[in-house]
Amino acid sequence: MKRILMAMSLCALLFGTSCESKKEEKEEEVEYSVTSPLQKDTLVTKEYVAQIHAISHIELRALEKGYLEKIYVDEGQSVKKGQLMFQIMPMIYEAETKRAQAEANFAEIEYQNTKSLADSNVVSKNELALGKAKFDKAKAELGLAQAHLGFTQIKAPFNGIMDHFQARLGSLVDEGDLLTTLSDNSKMWVYYNVPEAEYLDYKTQIIKDGALKVGLLMANNKMFDHTGVVETIEADFNNETGNIAFRATFPNPQGLLRHGETGNIVVKMPFKDALIIPQKATFEVLEKKYVYVLDKNNVIRSREITIAAELPHIFVVKSGLDKNDKILLEGLRQVRENEKIHSKFVQPDSVISHLNLYAE
Repeated sequence: MKRILMAMSLCALLFGTSCESKKEEKEEEVEYSVTSPLQKDTLVTKEYVAQIHAISHIELRALEKGYLEKIYVDEGQSVKKGQLMFQIMPMIYEAETKRAQAEANFAEIEYQNTKSLADSNVVSKNELALGKAKFDKAKAELGLAQAHLGFTQIKAPFNGIMDHFQARLGSLVDEGDLLTTLSDNSKMWVYYNVPEAEYLDYKTQIIKDGALKVGLLMANNKMFDHTGVVETIEADFNNETGNIAFRATFPNPQGLLRHGETGNIVVKMPFKDALIIPQKATFEVLEKKYVYVLDKNNVIRSREITIAAELPHIFVVKSGLDKNDKILLEGLRQVRENEKIHSKFVQPDSVISHLNLYAE
């Protein structure tokens, strides 16, 4: 009798444990949130680190050797084309010019005398030709001396802004020594690098619209007042970086931008009926993006997608998804391929509204 009671107690214990286990398993069934891509017109903003250059930026160097006698401008000053900026002591070159002038005058007199004698058949035509050659040589020497004298004056080749002086008043400068640099800042060229995939998108837009307009975010984190236009794309990609250089031209009427500055190019790309998904709904395998897609039986299967643009917390999908697809929103590391799950659908608007989305 005692053994029978013990057996009955053991059965009851096992039955209770089994029921409790089944209850716990039922309680542990996880319900996963799923959603669909949000389809809407979106304006994607991208930024690229940029270098700012003047459309003309040249070095001004001494063309003759001598003492720097006068400086007519100041550092940072705006100058006009043809304005005198530097004067190298001209005394030696003035003397050489006067000597060359005198020799040219003498050669001309000799030539005229020889010509008169040749007209009277007193001298031969060869002597006349020799006199003419001496005169031409003297004129050439005079022109060279005048050029050397002119080189003692350094004038602005275009309107621009002076940079820091590399030589001071009274300095002895040699031919080729750097005096300063001059920048034409009326327009600015802004260079930035673009990856290959994005280059194809931009090139398509340029072909379609005829131009690609861009903005400039300056170093103080403020937008430049004027809009730039991409006018030039380099011929080749950099094989090391996979990028290609773009050049945008910006008007600079107030002269705010200067040569050598840095900033960020801001490009706004419109996407019509874009499919938008949260970044957290994706995972990466061998540098490729995937999502888990639910079929009609609630079985999940991974699917590769292509990204058209990336924004904070979201991706704009280029290919791989349809607006009616259901994708796993969370718990990606807790599920396995071809696993059947319990799901709860969350409206795409509700999902995206909690993310940083800038759309139109």
